[in-house]
Amino acid sequence: MCGRYATSRSAGDLSALFESSDETGAGVGPDFNVAPTDPVPLVRLAPEGHRLLSVGRWGLVPHWSRSAAGAARMINARAETIATSRAYAPSFARRRCLVPADGWYEWVREPDGRRQPYYMTPVDGSVLAFAGIWSVWESADAALLTFSVLTTAAVGELAEVHDRMPLLLPRERWAAWLDPAGEPAALLAPPAPDWLAGLEIRPVSPAVGDVRNDGPGLTARVPLAKGETASEMTLF
Repeated sequence: MCGRYATSRSAGDLSALFESSDETGAGVGPDFNVAPTDPVPLVRLAPEGHRLLSVGRWGLVPHWSRSAAGAARMINARAETIATSRAYAPSFARRRCLVPADGWYEWVREPDGRRQPYYMTPVDGSVLAFAGIWSVWESADAALLTFSVLTTAAVGELAEVHDRMPLLLPRERWAAWLDPAGEPAALLAPPAPDWLAGLEIRPVSPAVGDVRNDGPGLTARVPLAKGETASEMTLF
């Protein structure tokens, strides 16, 4: 799964990186500990066909849902079943988005029972794009833009951290993912091993486990337990 991630770039930077118009209003602030139901940036297509940088709440609420109370259980959508899921299939067919991220967190259970968090991020500091789907849920008071992140089976050394990972989209796949006229099933494969080789698996502080904590220090490399200093770890 993907249950926490970091996104620190400004609306201006994201608009430039994703060649999108900014409709975030007051913009977006850095969040180094994004948790379910948090408002964060996403990139989607406008009806006219250009890209929009929007703010959506993490946890998709289908338009037919009676309430938004279950959004925290809808943060991830499995790539293997998304095309047939009642909750996710309509958005997968017509409302796909890119979810900008600096990196994401996962936890590994150690033999002593301790849970060690790791942060997966590009070595070169470039932006990640998670494959996402979005929907608008309307109540009597407001319209709420919500989204889910697609997950797929983890590849290579990422599988040693967790058996799932976000579906990561290299830049050359962004346009096809957003295109509602395209064939999305062809885009569900994970990126190639040579692209994943640019990711680092970094041990970080347990402080990230508390959603009240924020700041760039959460993504900083820390020594592993028992006095062992974490070595640089990259994939493949």
